[in-house]
Amino acid sequence: MRFFKSASLLVLTCCTDLVFAHGVAIIEEVVVKGRKANLIDKAMSASQGGVSQEELAMRPILRTGEILELVPGMVATQHSGSGKANQYFLRGFNLDHGTDFATFVDSMPVNMRSHGHGQGYTDLNFIIPELVGSIDYKKGAYYSQVGDFSGAGSSTIHSATTLNANQLALSLGGYGYGRGLVIGETANQLIYGLEHQIYEGPWDDVDEDVNKTNAWLKKVWGQASHQVSLTFMAYDNQWNSADQIPARAVQDGIISELGSLDTTLGGESSRYSLSARWQKGDHHNRWVANVYAINYAMSLWSNFTYYTSPQGDQFEQIDDRMIYGGDVAYSREGDFLGRPTSNTVGLQTRFDDISEVGLYSSAARQRTGVVRADSVDQYSISGYWQNTLQWSRQLRSVMGVRYDSFNFAVDPIAAKDETTLAQNAGKANDDIVSASFNLIYVLNDNYETYASIGQGFHSNDARGTTIQADPTTGDTLMPVDPLVDSLGYELGVRAYRADKLNASLALWRLDIDSELLFVGDEGITEDTGVGSRRQGIEATAYYSLHERWNLDLEYAYTHARLNTPGRGEKIPGALESVISAGLHTQWSDDLYSHLRLRYFGDYPLDDGETAPASTLLNLRMGYQMAQNFTITADILNLLDSNDHDVEYFYQSQLAHESAPVADHHYHVFEPRTLRVHLAYLLE
Repeated sequence: MRFFKSASLLVLTCCTDLVFAHGVAIIEEVVVKGRKANLIDKAMSASQGGVSQEELAMRPILRTGEILELVPGMVATQHSGSGKANQYFLRGFNLDHGTDFATFVDSMPVNMRSHGHGQGYTDLNFIIPELVGSIDYKKGAYYSQVGDFSGAGSSTIHSATTLNANQLALSLGGYGYGRGLVIGETANQLIYGLEHQIYEGPWDDVDEDVNKTNAWLKKVWGQASHQVSLTFMAYDNQWNSADQIPARAVQDGIISELGSLDTTLGGESSRYSLSARWQKGDHHNRWVANVYAINYAMSLWSNFTYYTSPQGDQFEQIDDRMIYGGDVAYSREGDFLGRPTSNTVGLQTRFDDISEVGLYSSAARQRTGVVRADSVDQYSISGYWQNTLQWSRQLRSVMGVRYDSFNFAVDPIAAKDETTLAQNAGKANDDIVSASFNLIYVLNDNYETYASIGQGFHSNDARGTTIQADPTTGDTLMPVDPLVDSLGYELGVRAYRADKLNASLALWRLDIDSELLFVGDEGITEDTGVGSRRQGIEATAYYSLHERWNLDLEYAYTHARLNTPGRGEKIPGALESVISAGLHTQWSDDLYSHLRLRYFGDYPLDDGETAPASTLLNLRMGYQMAQNFTITADILNLLDSNDHDVEYFYQSQLAHESAPVADHHYHVFEPRTLRVHLAYLLE
């Protein structure tokens, strides 16, 4: 019944969208097709770009979520098991699992609002990389099509609409890694994919026992001028985890760097989605509409502080929801006072019907109590307008206005023998108007400059907007603002020389009203009490040294501070320097290699502590042994580094200790490993 009620709401909303948008002019969508694409006279900022399937296929990656590291300056780390969402860092944000970076697959949002583990939780484990057609990214908040979670930027992962060849593939590697893959396209435009992965992992005390299955089906009717597509995705995974560990436990010989203090951690998660897309027209006059329904569930067992309670500190986080949504946009070219112009108007809607989002105390994955458990309804509707005006052959502007309205409803769920605090129930609502403006000047065919300003925002966890009391202590708490806005600025330049150089440089700044975060591990909202400022410089260069040698270099520096009196405090988890570099060599028509370096420097932690720098080097080599048979070998962590993938500073208590101790807690890189991928291509 809940499904049909929500589906009816979706249909009514989408019908309203179509009526509202009819006959109003709008701007065309720019789809980027990779690093070699010339974005001069197309992009809105120096921080916009894209990645092609060919570029994605070159990259050696350990986990699926690392595909977002193709966004320059982005770092994807992991402090837990392979089934958990990666932790992301960008532009001075410890994004946790996605709070200020919006990610979409086709039209579907990946970020989870009011999630059991963290606001904006971005789990990409349901992606089959070989079925990704391209990835577009837009850093900064200068793009009116994107609203929630847009402070640091956004990315859209486009599923493939056509394949070069059908493929059967088998991958084997160290530490019990195995993966089977079947992808293909039929004569009537049906694209399919099936993936299954297993993995034991290198940990001393934990067998990860990953058991991941993905299935994709995409049917396309028609051509680009009038096309309909229907996509089904299914994902299911179970895993065990080796979480971050305290430095003193290693120093005292209690465990090794690959050890665990709680061997019963892990999780299980699933995601099933059905989405449809309709588009008609061309860049002169175009309609695009999308609808989707997503069924998502997660159970996650963690233990970060170990034994501050006599029975242990393990806890379980639950999330079970349906998501319904859609969007419609109409674009049209015309003229304004004799100058070329294009306009886009669109509506977007999303409804999260969360039957349970909860936090429970547990031991060995058995519940021992409830901290809080709630059902949540969260609904948003958004409208935007964006205009591009060509003032002269060299000068154009892009401006946009956006309106977002949110409604939250929180209702505590009765547990078996106890009930979470009833006073934390309630309803809240908020809305926000945001605007953006980009001025672009083309110097010549090879250089373009940009000046951008825009507002972004992220929604806070619904439970924080209605909270009245700490679910653990009962202490009085103040509800937080449902929406937190930000203001960003950027100056940039782009250079392009055909088949030789594609480079960009951006100077940026981002101000946030307040640093708020719902802490899913505690069931409360954490407030720093102040706003923040982040500013930095980003440079990217993709250079062809020779027809067989290609070099790419990405550098990002960020200065991130809380707005405290005086000089301001460093923001914990804000990476200051990030370098990513790659050398791609086509040794012959049949043989290539790709060497990939990722480095981030020292960064601040809580209480004035510092985490050390980290360097990771990966290598991929590919060889076409026969016309339809290829072999690819990845050497991950080529230098066998034991640098830290991620690090924190907080209090924890070991079994023999009488009180909590403040300490560094970290998760090391997985040791050097070899993975071999064999693929048979069916033309």
